[in-house]
Amino acid sequence: MSVPFPNTQHVPGSPHGSSTPAADGAGTEAPRTPRKAALASFLGSTLEYYDFFIYGTAAALVFPQLFFPTDTSPAVATIAAFATFGVAYIARPLGGMVMGHFGDRIGRKNVLLFTLLLMGGASLAIGLLPTYEQIGIWATVLLVLGRLAQGFSAGAESAGASSLTIEHSPEGRRGFFTSFVMTGYASGMVLSTLVFIPIAALPEEDLMTWGWRIPFLLSVLVLALAFWVRTKLDETPVFKEEVAGNGEVKKLPAREVLKYQGADVLRVLLMSVFSVMQTIFTVFGLSYATGQGGFERTSILTINAVAIGLSMAAMPLAGMLSDRVGRRPLMLTAMLGCSGCIFLYFLALGTGSIWFVFAVSVLFMTVLYSGFNGVWTSFFGELFAAPVRYSGMAMGNQLGLVIAGFGPMIGGLLLAEGTFGWIPVAVFGCICALAAAGAVISSRETAHTPISELGEPYLRAVDRP
Repeated sequence: MSVPFPNTQHVPGSPHGSSTPAADGAGTEAPRTPRKAALASFLGSTLEYYDFFIYGTAAALVFPQLFFPTDTSPAVATIAAFATFGVAYIARPLGGMVMGHFGDRIGRKNVLLFTLLLMGGASLAIGLLPTYEQIGIWATVLLVLGRLAQGFSAGAESAGASSLTIEHSPEGRRGFFTSFVMTGYASGMVLSTLVFIPIAALPEEDLMTWGWRIPFLLSVLVLALAFWVRTKLDETPVFKEEVAGNGEVKKLPAREVLKYQGADVLRVLLMSVFSVMQTIFTVFGLSYATGQGGFERTSILTINAVAIGLSMAAMPLAGMLSDRVGRRPLMLTAMLGCSGCIFLYFLALGTGSIWFVFAVSVLFMTVLYSGFNGVWTSFFGELFAAPVRYSGMAMGNQLGLVIAGFGPMIGGLLLAEGTFGWIPVAVFGCICALAAAGAVISSRETAHTPISELGEPYLRAVDRP
């Protein structure tokens, strides 16, 4: 039975997302709070990606020496460290399925509070771990367990935050408000890099003993702020009224979405594979640039921070543009553009020119990749009907991200000898981008569809108006 809420309607000329009680008294639509939802999603994503990026940076720079036997060759230790980065992406689909189930049954807000605590707790635990030299193989085991906990949490975070923001957003502006989910990604990347730049500049002994722990321990500050904001947020009107009120809370939402919208889950999975571009750039690219490329660690970290930091402005613009022209054109432009730009990026790393690397990085991550990152959070969620939205988006997205998570390790395995040994890595990224583009082409446009009509295959199958 649904909880009664005053009927609301958007008032022309009022700020977007504001709402007031309707005059006619008809209906029971709950008020939407898009700005508060966008802020809560932004902060949650900031924590998620801060934790993920500090782990990726540490995996590229210090974990090979700290958590693996000292007699392991540097190349093997680096690949092993990248593998621990990737194991989180194995846990992500499980986290998405389990927490998506509860998100569709008990609501988005409570699940998102739990994911914050799990992510923050796992990061603090990693920052306190003893090293391989201190406790042997158990250090590696505990590192993997902490990474699995991070992955389980992250598997639920993006789909939940996207669903929550979509359902709080006014019609015609879902793309803009939901883009702030991944603006948090850029914020987390910038914060993690700004923290790691002075850490990476420490003397080697200080870096390897205590310096690397500081970024993990500082995550508690973001955790506290994000948790406080989310406690102030209401559950979405869509879940309270359309889902709970209409009796559409399913016992097994995952089964329902696979039964009626299995094709959309597959489309989201394939589109999510495109995220391999991000992990190759931020993790494998960092290792390659500071190794074969001969660049200083702080120089590449600074370039990455600036390029992705600028996307904090580019992603809302992409989301806003997608509200006008549609989601598919932005997604396709990003995928086709990045499939060519990845070759240019590695060519730039081979020139030794820091300014060339910077220019290509801005084109790659700020301009092109933002066309995907600022849009997928709305597009993926809009493909599904409200009763199965969290589960459907989480399953497809997180299964696709498994490949992205192991992108750095795959890159390490594909890397060949010589000046152009990076070409197999770029070809791998290009193939992923083209597969994702094919999934976009086969998808229906959702930008201008009313929220009550999203997930048309599900609605048609269950005979809802």
